[in-house]
Amino acid sequence: MSETSYNPFVNAQAQFDRVAEIIDLDEATRTLLRQPAMEYHFLIPVRMDDGSTKIFQGFRVQHNDARGPAKGGIRFHPQETADTVRALAMWMTWKCAVVDIPLGGGKGGVICDPRNLTQREQERLCRGWVRQVAKNVGPDVDVPAPDVMTNAQHMLWMLDEFEVINGGRYPGFITGKPVGMGGSLGRTEATGYGVMYTVREALKHLGINVAETTASFQGFGNVAQYAAELYGKMGGKTIAISCWDNTDKKSYTYRKKDGLDAETLMSITDAFGSINKDKARDMGCEILDGDAWLEQEVDILVPSALENQITAANVNKISPKVEMVVEGANGPTTPDADEYLKKRGIFMIPDFLANAGGVTCSYFEQVQSNSNYYWDKDEVLQKLDAKMTAAFQAVNEVSKKHKLYMRDAAYVISINRVAQAVKMRGWV
Repeated sequence: MSETSYNPFVNAQAQFDRVAEIIDLDEATRTLLRQPAMEYHFLIPVRMDDGSTKIFQGFRVQHNDARGPAKGGIRFHPQETADTVRALAMWMTWKCAVVDIPLGGGKGGVICDPRNLTQREQERLCRGWVRQVAKNVGPDVDVPAPDVMTNAQHMLWMLDEFEVINGGRYPGFITGKPVGMGGSLGRTEATGYGVMYTVREALKHLGINVAETTASFQGFGNVAQYAAELYGKMGGKTIAISCWDNTDKKSYTYRKKDGLDAETLMSITDAFGSINKDKARDMGCEILDGDAWLEQEVDILVPSALENQITAANVNKISPKVEMVVEGANGPTTPDADEYLKKRGIFMIPDFLANAGGVTCSYFEQVQSNSNYYWDKDEVLQKLDAKMTAAFQAVNEVSKKHKLYMRDAAYVISINRVAQAVKMRGWV
């Protein structure tokens, strides 16, 4: 999941430490916030369809819940690590704080590859994960959600298992559920749309007409699909998209200089974000190396895959034309690469601001589930737009006022909000 030279949790702590210095955070609060409050590591026995039993390793990390119940997704990935989950939980704390929703940060994961598991095996794995953490999660404690290679069906199996264990109906236990089973309209689009709401506001700030911009995306999962879709509706032109090919077990970049249509590509993309290479070629796409997305002569780069994708080894390949990097993924830029972007004057929309649309809509889903009253899609997206716009403007204002890099400005807001909650509760 990450290069061996880049530990995501070390990166997350380094980002925190830098801003803790900027705001002169006291030592006790620093110690409390630079590491998770609670971790659960466990084994999940799963009966496979062939009658054998396989043991999977699972995690749930709760970084901080001073502002509300822990919140964060569950990843199924063959290269999942404890440090990846720790980093993601920490980033979730800052993400919830920057958009000012009353939640803390958590994250979960299982080391597995769901692409190699049958539906029945995936269901047993989901139920097994819940059984191991049922006493330590819940609508008022820790609320999971889908993440990389997990989906609404997985969440519903987990909800059902939690309700069986606890003997009741608790739709607010988990978000990302199917619509009609406690899920929220707009949740599928929320993260990608949130990314583009921040892009829209950033382009306004920079005085750039979106219709005159081009973009290149890494990844074509849920985030990039809907970000590219909305970007096209806004008038922007997507030139390249890079994604993993499940057949060839490598990534490719699909390029079309007169623009790629996201909705058409989505029609030839599988559930894991893998574009059908032959059909893409028939549509007129050039098939390039997977890393070529980074080198395109575009205005906007949108890394929307996994962490540690823009590094010191490849950051100098970014075209001089690029004016903005928008982190649709969590932690896609390493600290040394970040320094390069800062020196080049590239406008950065950091991950925990750019992709906060997902957790914001998850919060909306919690509110709807707990009240048993559901909003229509337009209302959800209007509320999401308002939240994301306000968050961007607040971060941009701090950035301008204190002459801070956008990532640092976002951290200043988030860390101050969490630190204040910790102190008001009397924890330090």
